[in-house]
Amino acid sequence: MFYGAAVWDPWLIVAQIVCIQCLYYITLGVLLAILVGTRVSRMSLVYFFDYAALTASTFTGCCVIASFILSSFAGTGYLLYLIERAKKCLDFSATLYIIHLFISIAYGGWPSSVTWWVVNGTGLVVMASLGEYLCIKRELREIPLPRYRSNV
Repeated sequence: MFYGAAVWDPWLIVAQIVCIQCLYYITLGVLLAILVGTRVSRMSLVYFFDYAALTASTFTGCCVIASFILSSFAGTGYLLYLIERAKKCLDFSATLYIIHLFISIAYGGWPSSVTWWVVNGTGLVVMASLGEYLCIKRELREIPLPRYRSNV
């Protein structure tokens, strides 16, 4: 779908960014509902965008951290099926986390927690490197060619 001549298509790039971002937040929401929703009385956007929620000092904070890391693992699958090119994985992963940084700044201010930076940096590295690895594995697969025998 995205292979072929190197044509710069800005609408395709924007659509891919929107799809990756939406799928990431849907996955994060589901994981937060499973891991954190059972521990707190009310879920809110604080767990998505407030840097204070990412703390290793409470069990709930550890569940939030686990949700972010597991979402980055799920993001590798999204890169594999939506982006399909190893050389674009770092670009789309970095774009996702930069947009997340801007939304977090708008929601709760500049993230001053070291834990927030470590968790999101780890998520970026996991998503980009594992996504590239999976895309390379897919790109290097053998192309099946049918073998026809002639009856001469």
